Amino acid sequence: MVIEPPETIEVETTRVACDGGGALGHPRVYLSLGPDGRVECPYCDRLYVLKAGAKHGGGH
Repeated sequence: MVIEPPETIEVETTRVACDGGGALGHPRVYLSLGPDGRVECPYCDRLYVLKAGAKHGGGH
């Protein structure tokens, strides 16, 4: 059985911050997208994916 991540968020940079969103989130963590243009938050399982057309390697 495959469990889908609770939310997929398209981003334009390869570095993102995740706090889980809302009042009951989690500590803010900074994540770097991998070579495949994806990263999953270890706290809330949100999946961040690089938008089509965005340049891999962008963001500071």
